Amino acid sequence: MKKIILLTGFEPFNQETINPSWEAVRSLQGWHEGDFVVHARLLPCVFGHANKVMHQAVEELQPSIVIAVGQAGGRVDLSVERIAINIDDAPIADNQMRQIVDQPIVTGGPAAYFSTLPIKAIVQALRLAGLPASVSNTAGTFVCNHSFYALMHLLATRPTLAHTRGGFVHVPCLPEQAARQPALPSMALATQIEALRVLLHAALTTHADIAMGDGQEH
Repeated sequence: MKKIILLTGFEPFNQETINPSWEAVRSLQGWHEGDFVVHARLLPCVFGHANKVMHQAVEELQPSIVIAVGQAGGRVDLSVERIAINIDDAPIADNQMRQIVDQPIVTGGPAAYFSTLPIKAIVQALRLAGLPASVSNTAGTFVCNHSFYALMHLLATRPTLAHTRGGFVHVPCLPEQAARQPALPSMALATQIEALRVLLHAALTTHADIAMGDGQEH
């Protein structure tokens, strides 16, 4: 039986008409090599609802690995997130015009969860493939971090998911988005798709992370 990989991306938000995370993720729907197959799911950019969709997908698929992907305007590379924190503090409204301020994601939950992906090995693999990447120490406090924390809380508290690894990756905006904001860094969709392929291979083949102290972290 093939290992199931769950990739999630977000719908457009903040008056955008496209979200690179979903465009890249949905391009890999059904991709399979060796002993794995990819399933893609779209998350709403809505506090609470995004977590329900994520939870439903994880419960349905019982994946070996879950990688959530989100857009980070201003980032110049693939940012492999280290940590999710237990706080919602929205700088803008979500897609249901809710702007939560200083509220816990899970009341009484741990202050934070670390990714269970080999984040530095992933960054190394991406760089060796000629793709810009770094470890990031902040996933923000908007719906990306909200979903990242909820995912890791689910994996940590559900015994049937004890062997499922999970994490989050931020991708830059697309060139068509940057065309409307000339100072905004961007990355071509084809490059983002290739980066996700490399990332998945690294996550599947590496279980113990590596040391990489070159300072290339956000």
